[in-house]
Amino acid sequence: MRTVISRSDIETIAAELGLRCTADDVDQLERALPAYLGDIDATAELWETISGELPVLPEREFRRPEPHEDPLNAWTVLCSLRTMETGPLAGYTAAVKDNIAVAGLPLTVGSRMLDGYLAEFDAVAVARMLAAGVTIAGITRCEDFCLSGGSHTGFGGPVRNPIDPARTTGGSSSGSAAAVASGIVDLALGTDQGGSVRIPSSFCGIAGLKPTWERIPYSGAMSLAPGVDHIGPMARTVAELRGFFAVLAGESPGSGDAALSAEGLRIGMLAEGFGRAYGEPQVDEVVRNAALQLTSAGVAVTDVSVPMHRAGPAIWTAVGLAGLRQGLLCGDPWGMKLEAPYPLTLLKTFREHRARKGFDASLRTRQFLIAAEFTQRLHGIEAAATSQCAAAALRARYDAALAECDMLAMPTTPHTAALLPNPDDLRASNFAAESMAANTCPFNLTHHPALSVPCGFVDGRPVGLMLVGRHGDEELLFRVGAVVERQAGSR
Repeated sequence: MRTVISRSDIETIAAELGLRCTADDVDQLERALPAYLGDIDATAELWETISGELPVLPEREFRRPEPHEDPLNAWTVLCSLRTMETGPLAGYTAAVKDNIAVAGLPLTVGSRMLDGYLAEFDAVAVARMLAAGVTIAGITRCEDFCLSGGSHTGFGGPVRNPIDPARTTGGSSSGSAAAVASGIVDLALGTDQGGSVRIPSSFCGIAGLKPTWERIPYSGAMSLAPGVDHIGPMARTVAELRGFFAVLAGESPGSGDAALSAEGLRIGMLAEGFGRAYGEPQVDEVVRNAALQLTSAGVAVTDVSVPMHRAGPAIWTAVGLAGLRQGLLCGDPWGMKLEAPYPLTLLKTFREHRARKGFDASLRTRQFLIAAEFTQRLHGIEAAATSQCAAAALRARYDAALAECDMLAMPTTPHTAALLPNPDDLRASNFAAESMAANTCPFNLTHHPALSVPCGFVDGRPVGLMLVGRHGDEELLFRVGAVVERQAGSR
């Protein structure tokens, strides 16, 4: 098919972009532009020719769960996918979040706009899991385009907390946390752009890691904003999490107890991580006590301060909005990534749905699209650029604190799991989606590794302690996290 641009097209686009063009300019553009558009057509024709040479992935069986199989509404589909009989994860079952590609299985990123789409390839992290011998048990629900720290906005209904089904699991990796916490699977894969692995891990009483940025390749997962995108593992114990992380990072799982050599490490309790808005004082108390108890294992615990930590959520907003606009409004909704492959069928599915039914999204997602477009029209890239500069300054302040101690400690979430809200009430939905992310989202901007580990309970609901380390220092987080876990179990 030959792409043709008319004089009217040129004049309309130029006017919309604010490009002043005289009649003579338009004449010259009408003669020049077809050469470039011809390259687009030629590349499309080339791809049609060579795409048939690519290997075809085998069909993979899956099914929708029966109601009695999924009382928490954690799953989109169930399967039993294993490609290797042996490996470091042989015998383990795992779940994959519904924004990470598993070839031949549904991928909707929590949106009805992609209902019926099947992933075209395996994400790098999925391929590594399968090569390690894991059995993938299914795809787990997530929030609508992953834009919530709650579990109430996704296509298909809310995901319920295994501790109390009336409460949120947290999000956006909500189904993954519920599946691990309820014992259905051993491990789960999530993504974390503002806390989406750590928040549900905290609310459900499991261990979850946001690793150092790019430590686990993001290739094959749907992006919110490349600078905050992280894939992260979830497990019931720190030891299992440690081994799972090593596989995902393309490293040897190692051996031995993750708690080895915790003695002599230094932890700084971040003052600004406590006493947060919407917080429960009991949560702060449980976390403080858990951190202080580490001294019995030979860990030094001191107080540190990074005042700029409190500005983290505000800094995150412009970066997130810019990424969202680029991905969903301009990227159909994969975004413009640097690496191949691209899911061409997904892009067509999304564009066709949008052409037929418009942007069929939750009210919460629609609010962000409007905010993102308005911000772009008012400020251009300057708002996101300002936030990125502020994020670099925040990173430097954390690094300065981490020069004085090995890691920072604070509550993962300032409160325990709240009751599920009415998703049609925007004010209630926003509160239930954002009130818990104040301590988690800053480290997506600064790329420091952050581990949430259960450390106690408030009124029977789990409390997570978050440990934040230097870039690449996940191993130290696992060592201390295992001590926290052991001590919490002994209380």
